[in-house]
Amino acid sequence: MRPQPAIAIAAVATSLLLLAACSGKAVSNYYQVIDGSKWDRDTEYSFSFMIDDVSEPYNIVMEVRHHDAYPFHNLWIFCTEESPVGLLLHDTVECRLADEHGRWTGRGLSLREAAFPIRRLHRFPIRGQYTFGIRHGMRGEALTGIREIGIRIEK
Repeated sequence: MRPQPAIAIAAVATSLLLLAACSGKAVSNYYQVIDGSKWDRDTEYSFSFMIDDVSEPYNIVMEVRHHDAYPFHNLWIFCTEESPVGLLLHDTVECRLADEHGRWTGRGLSLREAAFPIRRLHRFPIRGQYTFGIRHGMRGEALTGIREIGIRIEK
């Protein structure tokens, strides 16, 4: 007796989901809701997390959830990283939310989710609490269409 195509497809899909869930090495994953769906230029969102293992490199990924009504194709972000000893690093990251034809690159229907690397294979120098601050660097005082931003820390 041959398996039904729908059952075979469901079995493959379930296996892939389990494999993806098991292969994720997220140490921390934090989200913050943008207040009132307007992100003021001077509003910085902070994400604090503990690093206990400094022997391995980490990926730091910013996640953005936005509406289809977001008026731009990209999002410029100003990041700060504060270490446990107070050392402050600054970085600017461009998040390309749409391709050159205006098609959204993230997952979802009317609410999209996209991920952008901030640091790859980053080695934290010492154990302790680190804080990432994120501000937008777009024109204008208030940015609409961004619902949530997040930080994911992966080993």
